[in-house]
Amino acid sequence: MRRKAKDKDSQKIRYAVVGLGHLAQVAVLPAFENAANSELAAIVSGDEKKRRKLGKRYRLEHVHSYDEYERALSEVDAVYLVLPNHLHREYAVRAAQAGVHVLCEKPMAVTEGDCEVMIEAADANGVKLMIAYRLHFEEANLEAIRLVRSGKLGDPRIFDSAFTQQVADGNIRVTQPVEKGGGPVYDMGVYCINAARYLFQAEPTGVLASSANRGEKKFRVIEEMTSVLMRFPEERLATFTCSFGAADFSRYSLIGTKGSLTAEPRLRLLHRTQTSVDDW
Repeated sequence: MRRKAKDKDSQKIRYAVVGLGHLAQVAVLPAFENAANSELAAIVSGDEKKRRKLGKRYRLEHVHSYDEYERALSEVDAVYLVLPNHLHREYAVRAAQAGVHVLCEKPMAVTEGDCEVMIEAADANGVKLMIAYRLHFEEANLEAIRLVRSGKLGDPRIFDSAFTQQVADGNIRVTQPVEKGGGPVYDMGVYCINAARYLFQAEPTGVLASSANRGEKKFRVIEEMTSVLMRFPEERLATFTCSFGAADFSRYSLIGTKGSLTAEPRLRLLHRTQTSVDDW
């Protein structure tokens, strides 16, 4: 179905939010009220009750099921995909083929191959593809990168992080198997990986990982926790552990030849030898 032309008098990007789970309802949909250059134009979900309720709440004319996805694409400029991880590729490619820009929740997809297909589809159809990794824009993380680039820490040598939470049995985080993008690495480990990449300003050249599971019922289809070691160029090392079976905790540290930086919740930016920044 051909996409409708954008109203010349409107400067706002019209979005369809695809997938109406918890994150979409508590964070994505309400955020449009404060968006200066975007507007919520449509929603897509397989749950008729959610569609009816949220369509009424946000006074939407365009409310669609997944079977009507192409119709939704004809009514918007961009989609925000808040779908289960294993569906990101399909719905991103279909949007790109319809000439619709894609903002996709993290992680980008389940496999490297899926990610490459999404990128190729966006390039072939001249649309933008972006992953909704919020820490790109958080001031604390940008300040950490500026501090590293300033040279005040010397040569960055070691990155270390832990990101953990207790997830209840039955939560979608523990019901999606790893082959569909479930587990703590896809959900939380991406933050640790990206923090290391941005602070080292490089891509890892080697990865080792090990998972552990005490056999709790809720971890029957995913690992409880995973530790990862990544080697970076210039003989730098990054390590992190993420878990769905430990107390809530989030921290990362970067150690250089002249100083260190630690990002942890509720700590202010200190300076040089022990620098702490608000983060997750």
